[in-house]
Amino acid sequence: MRYAIFLGCTVPVRAQNYEISARKVCEALGIELVDLPQFRCCGYPVKSVDFEKFVLLAARNLAIAEKENLPILTLCNACTVTLTEANEELKHSEELKKKVNEKLSRFGLSYEGKVEVKHIVRVLYELKDKIEIKRKIEGFKAATHYGCHYSRPSLVYEFDDPQYPHTLDELVELTGIEVVPYEEPYLCCGGGLLGIKEDLALRLTKKKLDRIKGKVDLLVSICPFCSIMYEGNQKKIEKQFEVEYGIPVVYYTQLLGLSLGFSPDELGFKLQRIKPRKLMETFNA
Repeated sequence: MRYAIFLGCTVPVRAQNYEISARKVCEALGIELVDLPQFRCCGYPVKSVDFEKFVLLAARNLAIAEKENLPILTLCNACTVTLTEANEELKHSEELKKKVNEKLSRFGLSYEGKVEVKHIVRVLYELKDKIEIKRKIEGFKAATHYGCHYSRPSLVYEFDDPQYPHTLDELVELTGIEVVPYEEPYLCCGGGLLGIKEDLALRLTKKKLDRIKGKVDLLVSICPFCSIMYEGNQKKIEKQFEVEYGIPVVYYTQLLGLSLGFSPDELGFKLQRIKPRKLMETFNA
């Protein structure tokens, strides 16, 4: 299997551990990741203010992958939903497609609608029965966080149940970790509000941290911005609301990497802001 890896804007700057572990896991599973340096922003931030520009930005990336005859593998939930939605809009509007292609032609590109976009968790889930676990991660409990954009747009994505997703839970359990249910698991992380209403955004983040406090050893994330909210802003929330959590936030690819035989150092665990020390000590030993 060959995919063009789409890192987006956040991963290279604030989630290098996600990229490091994703590349390790894909290599171990025989998934070839092709870097296309021409990729740019997916277009997500522009959608609410200029729909056509959002589609154009996404279409440029889609056209680049099409030119190489490669499907796209994404790490970010927002990138996934943006590229998927733009793909669908263009497939069903010849007028929009014509407008976009007129602008893309200046760069020697053309969108045809032949490329498929998949989040890395979907790719891994579709390989679930072929993944050979080398060592189980036993004795640890985790809460999973899917994020708002993981299975949307639901009518297009047709992968997991948008109301009650289950695929990440199954993948986490594959590693040997116990997935712990908790109240309101599908709440938004608050990331979409961070730039305009920080206090409300942090309150949303705090709500989930309150739900899982004392119940788990770690929170499993599959989206870089969700991790920014739960890990990057955790100490800020502790200080602002006078609470204590100390909940490590770990990417699923890091956990799968451990169960495939990689060490914590090889999977970027040193880059965690809140270290899962027990997990690191167990597998470094």
